[in-house]
Amino acid sequence: AEEDDADEGGSPAPPKEQPNFGLSGKLLAEENMSASGVQLKFAEPSDACKPKLRWRLYPFKKDCSLEPYPVHRQSAYLFGRDRKVCDIPTDHPSCSKQHAVLQFRRVHVAKEDGREVPTIKPYIMDLESTNGTRLNKEILPTRRFVELKAGDMLQFGFSSREYVLIHEDLVSKEQVRL
Repeated sequence: AEEDDADEGGSPAPPKEQPNFGLSGKLLAEENMSASGVQLKFAEPSDACKPKLRWRLYPFKKDCSLEPYPVHRQSAYLFGRDRKVCDIPTDHPSCSKQHAVLQFRRVHVAKEDGREVPTIKPYIMDLESTNGTRLNKEILPTRRFVELKAGDMLQFGFSSREYVLIHEDLVSKEQVRL
């Protein structure tokens, strides 16, 4: 029996791959369906979580400020042209139907004393859009979560709209300084 576990050179065989009982194929496609019957281009990760801070997304078109979007009521917000499934519409023709997703995730952050503390942070992921997503004017890689910080600016496709992410505590502190 030991001979079966070793190859001809005498080194042990690599460990066998464990079975994966996660959803795949048609079952995964059904799981990623929206209430309107449109298949979503992403599935929320296991560490998805609603934020405790009251985040807002402030859109600007040229020098004009538009109505802010509250983005603290759910764990993910989908950007795109498809109004059936998108939480925040990006009506510009250069934007994809499902362009990007803003996802809040629970991550562990190491403190100075060495302890790890769970924290909820915002992330953005481009959903393989045709014309890309920009974070602070830099194009993002597709299908990868990129951490966002308060004050970061997002742009979708070739739209002139800029979206600035700020949480309520930061706004309150700025108003006190003024």
